[in-house]
Amino acid sequence: MSLRVTVLGSGTSHGVPSIGCDCAVCRSTDPRDRRSRPSVLIDLPAVGPSAASSAVARAVRRVLVDTSTDLRAQALAYDVRRVDAILFTHSHADHVFGLDEIRRYNAMQRTPIACYADAGTAANLRRMFSYIFDPPVQQGGGIPQLTLFRLAGPFTLGDMEIVPVPLLHGSLPILGFRFGPFAYLTDCNHIPDESWALLAGVRVVILDALRERPHPTHFSVSEAIEVAARLGVERAFFTHICHDLPHAATCARLPAGVQLAYDGLVIAID
Repeated sequence: MSLRVTVLGSGTSHGVPSIGCDCAVCRSTDPRDRRSRPSVLIDLPAVGPSAASSAVARAVRRVLVDTSTDLRAQALAYDVRRVDAILFTHSHADHVFGLDEIRRYNAMQRTPIACYADAGTAANLRRMFSYIFDPPVQQGGGIPQLTLFRLAGPFTLGDMEIVPVPLLHGSLPILGFRFGPFAYLTDCNHIPDESWALLAGVRVVILDALRERPHPTHFSVSEAIEVAARLGVERAFFTHICHDLPHAATCARLPAGVQLAYDGLVIAID
């Protein structure tokens, strides 16, 4: 059985092309240089009807990480017809402002969707989307039906343990997530000492690498290469990429086993 990861969006908060920009990457005809806001979709391995797994847990197969600003376009582009659970890394606009699109999945699946976030992100989501979590008394208008759970440690979806990995996005504490041999670590520029142990044995990683130049809240390409080497992964894919990095030229000079992610990339992990 394999874990299947689809990169829905690999771009930075502005997206690529950036509005009003005529640089070579923004004008590129390579589809891998068109980067929507960051998100991934995880297809979990099939779950057998074991006594340890409830019917509800077994039904969880497709996990969305972040509801990016571009969620509707991503779902149409990559034919995402089902979402069983949503994990949030943090509450910045490019990672959450597509949340209203979830009401379409409510309509198709006829059930609320479970969302998981740390305490700070959960509080921000309740404030930013008060019409969802504290809905007004009104007639008409679709409102997403969500059940928000606060994360305090590892938890299980399907038969897979998911491990929240504390990261720093500048001075902001956020979460990455580990799914068995795979980890998704976006929007970070520091991995705290205690988090390295949570990543031991990871074989494939998607990792923040904004650009070549240093940045106060994101890994640069060289910093991300160092992280991938320390993790000892077989494959590393860089995400949250700005328009400084042309896909083909950048990948040509990266170490073996390391490449830029791109929208629509599918990674299968045994």
